[in-house]
Amino acid sequence: MTGTTLPAAAAGTWQLGSRTVNRLGFGSMRLGGSLDPNAPIDADRAISVLRRAVELGVNHFDTAAFYFGTTWSANALIKAALAPYDDDLVLTTKVGPSRDESGQFRPFARPDELRGQVEQNLRELGRDRIDVVNLRIGTGLERGTGSLAEHFGALADLRAEGLIGELGIPNVSAEHLAEAQAIAPVVCVQNQYGLSARREDDELLRLCGEQGVAFVPFFAVASGQSDERVAEVARRHGVTDAQVRLAWTLAQGPHVLAIPGTSDPAHLEQNVAAAALKLSDEDLETLEAN
Repeated sequence: MTGTTLPAAAAGTWQLGSRTVNRLGFGSMRLGGSLDPNAPIDADRAISVLRRAVELGVNHFDTAAFYFGTTWSANALIKAALAPYDDDLVLTTKVGPSRDESGQFRPFARPDELRGQVEQNLRELGRDRIDVVNLRIGTGLERGTGSLAEHFGALADLRAEGLIGELGIPNVSAEHLAEAQAIAPVVCVQNQYGLSARREDDELLRLCGEQGVAFVPFFAVASGQSDERVAEVARRHGVTDAQVRLAWTLAQGPHVLAIPGTSDPAHLEQNVAAAALKLSDEDLETLEAN
């Protein structure tokens, strides 16, 4: 999967530590499906979406062991679709939270429990090393609080053992980033962020760029309701609102990555096409207008 003509490569690349990824990636949360036994995941469709993503040039897949439904987990689908993995394919997972079989979140993992979570991801994905492991503070959308040093130190030890390639931290503040960087290199920060959500993280996004840390927003499309500014720019380019939101995300800096997720083949094509959507200064002014 080489060359620069693949659609996902249109927005350029970024280094996640030792690994190079196209800035337009894929988030697998939607592939886990529902815990409603009457709404099982369509595994064949999910597998086809994952394989099509690779064909389009996506080489950065974000997942987690706690993305699962009644019949399938995101990790199992990724393994079924993509193993044996191409050498340039980068898998990013997250640890800290976990869910029981009913879907309820368990208490946040203790530092000594993180090894078991990493090993679970290794088994489910069929890997002997996870490219990037994120220590996700908290289980919801609220910003994590308190020190992460003990937990992050435990992951740094697993990195030294070779089970983990690189480390990241979601749901964090600038203080958390500094705390983690004092322990081991951080290659990415993953926070909820979008055109109309969590704009208080504008400064953290800038700080990450200064430090060479990728900023990887989640819910970049879902964050925010219908917006006439977005609709106006979408009409100018003949694209969807979601594509405008993704293009705006990528326009925030060369270190900003996008990981939109979908289980729909048509939506996948649209999401990846957003990598080539270049917003003009006029577009950006329209989107930022109060």
